[in-house]
Amino acid sequence: MDDKLIVRFAPSPTGFLHLGSARTALFNWLAARSRGGRFLLRIEDTDKVRSEERFLDEILEDLRWLGLDWDGEPIRQSARFDLYRAKAEELVARGRAYREGEAVLFRVEPGRTLAYDDLIHGRIAVETENIKDQVLIKSDGSPAYNFCCVVDDAEQGVTHILRGDDHISNTPKQILFYEAFGFPQPHFGHMPLILGPDGSKLSKRHGGVSVTEYKAEGFLPAALANYLILLGWTPPGEREILSLQETAEIFRIEDMSGVQAKFDVQKLKWMNGEYILKLPAAEYAARITAQLRSDGLDPDHVPAERLAQAAELYRVRIKTLREFGPLADFFFRDDFAVDEEGQAKHLGTAEGKAALALFADRLAGLDEWRHDTIEALCRELAQEKGLKPAALIHPARMAVSGKTKGAGLFEIMELLGRETVLRRMKEPLT
Repeated sequence: MDDKLIVRFAPSPTGFLHLGSARTALFNWLAARSRGGRFLLRIEDTDKVRSEERFLDEILEDLRWLGLDWDGEPIRQSARFDLYRAKAEELVARGRAYREGEAVLFRVEPGRTLAYDDLIHGRIAVETENIKDQVLIKSDGSPAYNFCCVVDDAEQGVTHILRGDDHISNTPKQILFYEAFGFPQPHFGHMPLILGPDGSKLSKRHGGVSVTEYKAEGFLPAALANYLILLGWTPPGEREILSLQETAEIFRIEDMSGVQAKFDVQKLKWMNGEYILKLPAAEYAARITAQLRSDGLDPDHVPAERLAQAAELYRVRIKTLREFGPLADFFFRDDFAVDEEGQAKHLGTAEGKAALALFADRLAGLDEWRHDTIEALCRELAQEKGLKPAALIHPARMAVSGKTKGAGLFEIMELLGRETVLRRMKEPLT
C-alpha cells in the first residue's frame, strides 16, 4: 500500500451521528494514525433541505467526545457546487456525458467488467451492463453523491476509502469517474454493517442508535469507542480493553473482519463498567456529578467530598454513570424512590418495625458514628436479642434508602450521618 495514506470521514448533517457512522470514523482515524497518515473530514451537505447546522455541531462534538481529531479544516460540499458543475461540463465537452434537460448524465459503456480488490472482502467485479447511465448533476443543479465524492476524494488526495458495505454498489460507478478523469484510483475497503442481536439491521428497537443517546445514558467515550472497534477488528491475543492510542499502535486494515458483527448492549455495558473501575477518583466523581445534573438530580445539596465517597461505594455496582442516580437517590433527597414490595416485606410487619425501633434506639447512643462502629453495634445487638443480623439490617436499609439492596448498609449510614439516619429510621414507626 501507499505509505502516504490519506483517509476521510464524510458525514451528512441530516441527523445525529449513528453508531455505524461513528465506527466508520474510528476505523478511518485508526488507519491514519497507525500509518502516520492524514484523517480528513468532509461535510456532505448537498441536501440543502435536510442538512442542519445543529446536526453538524452535534456530529463534530460527538467525534471529539469519542477522542478523534482530524487534519486541517473540514471542507463543505455545499460550497463547491461550481466546481462539480465545471467538472461535469468537462465530461460533456469530451463526449463522456450528455445533458438531459437541466441534468447532466454520464454515458456508461456496456460490455466491460469493472473489478477491484476490496481491502476487506477481496476481489469484487461488476458488469457495466448492470449499471445505467449515471447522473452527475441533478435537474435542480445539485451534484449527485457518487460524482461529487469522487471529485472531492481526488482533489483531497484520498488514498484509502473505508466505509460500510452499503456503499459496495456505489464503488463501480465511482471507478468509472476515476477512469474518465484519469484520477488515481484509491484503495476501497467495505465494512459489514452492524446488526442488532436478532441479526437484523441495527435500529431503535435494539436500543439507542446514536452516539448522543449513549452519551446521555452515561457511557464513557473510551468504552464506546473500544467496543465499536471490536465490531470489525480483533486485537492479537485475548485482550479486549484497549485505548485508541494502544489500538493505533497495532491496527492494520488487512486485519479487519468481513464478517457481520452483532451489537450486544450487555457486552458494551460490561466494557463500560471496566472503564468506570479504571477512572481516577477525581475524574470519576466529576463525571458522576455531571451525570446527576444531566438527569435532574441536584448534587449541590451534598458536600462534594461526601458525594465522591458515595459514588465510590457504587463504583463496582454500576455499568453506566446514569445507573448511580436511581441506586443512590436517597443521598440527594428525602423523597427517594421506594421499593414497595421490599417495604411491605421488611417494614410492613410488627417484627420488622420492632427490629427497626430497637436498632434506632441503640444507634442514638453510639459515641462514634463510623461504619465499623455501626456494624459492631448491629451485630452485638443481634446476638444479644437472639436475632440474625439480617433481621436488623433489612428494615434499616429500607428505612434509610428505600432499597432492598445496594452498597454496604453501614457505609451508607456513615455517609448519611447520624441525624438523617435516625430521622429516617423513626419515620416508619410513627
